Amino acid sequence: MTKPAAPKRILPTSPFKAPVAPPPKHFAVGDQVTHDMYGLGRVIGVEDGIAALVDFGSAQERIPSPYAKMSKL
Repeated sequence: MTKPAAPKRILPTSPFKAPVAPPPKHFAVGDQVTHDMYGLGRVIGVEDGIAALVDFGSAQERIPSPYAKMSKL
């Protein structure tokens, strides 16, 4: 079996810059969003930093954070 990859450690004296993590996305109730799989929808509920409940018309889906496939319009 293989071991999972360990996170890379960046030393403060390294000439290479550490990768910058993108800021987390925040959604509010009423925001219009688009999702790569479900299409257009409207946020109808938010669990702080955990998930967003989105109404896509034909279905309501709970989209977990980090919302990789969803963006605000």
